[in-house]
Amino acid sequence: MSKTIDHIREKLAASGAPSSDYDLNPEIVLPAERKLRSAAVLVPLMRAQGEWQIVLTMRSSALKHHPGQIAFPGGKHDPSDATLEDTALREAFEEIGLPREKVKILGRLPTHETVTGFTVTPIVGVITSEFDVMPESGEVAEVFQVPFSFLNDPKNFQMQFRRWRGQKRYYYTVPYGPYYIWGATARMLRMFADTLARP
Repeated sequence: MSKTIDHIREKLAASGAPSSDYDLNPEIVLPAERKLRSAAVLVPLMRAQGEWQIVLTMRSSALKHHPGQIAFPGGKHDPSDATLEDTALREAFEEIGLPREKVKILGRLPTHETVTGFTVTPIVGVITSEFDVMPESGEVAEVFQVPFSFLNDPKNFQMQFRRWRGQKRYYYTVPYGPYYIWGATARMLRMFADTLARP
């Protein structure tokens, strides 16, 4: 498909260490018996404006959880999903109208544990042809693209903190134009950049 895509596929084939929302906060001790729910997101790559882009969504401000935040298309694993790839593709179709037959899966990134109790598997795929973007109005306020070259540069990532339960909680951000990308999405994007940078 291209040297870039071949490089991504090759790097994804090598296993890496899982990440979590707690990576930057090692003083937080997680209970060993905690129960995590399975989820998957699609990391969609597409060719536009002469370069590779990653498609992201802005969640609806009407949502109860994470309103207005930037996210990948994705969600909880459903028992009817045969694989986590099926979960990511189903959610991408439901959220932005991306047909599964227009996605070529390249591989998986290591799992990511969130503060909300999910183990998220990022599924990287290439959008092989144009499609009509149809945001699900109840969930998605906007669908937009960020150049892959920008998100693949660790220098564009920043570490910030907020007060959470009386303590400083550090997290990654990767601001792009009017979009404030932070938290789990920024952490998974940073993991993607780190994966591709490995020798």
